[in-house]
Amino acid sequence: MANRVTIDETLCKGCNICTIACPKKNVRINREKFNARGYNPAAVINMESCVACGVCGLVCPDCAIKVEKELR
Repeated sequence: MANRVTIDETLCKGCNICTIACPKKNVRINREKFNARGYNPAAVINMESCVACGVCGLVCPDCAIKVEKELR
């Protein structure tokens, strides 16, 4: 299993906190998509460079982000 970040778009309200917190700047707000609540959800743009630090998940006020780190 590789590092993986999953964002539940139904919960995300596009608050932008995760995009600021990501040290690799891999999380962005998807301005081309709307969820059922009318928000632009966050999305991971480069999973390969993700270090699975978990900061995005920790700062998410809606618990919409799940981070899984590769075990070696």
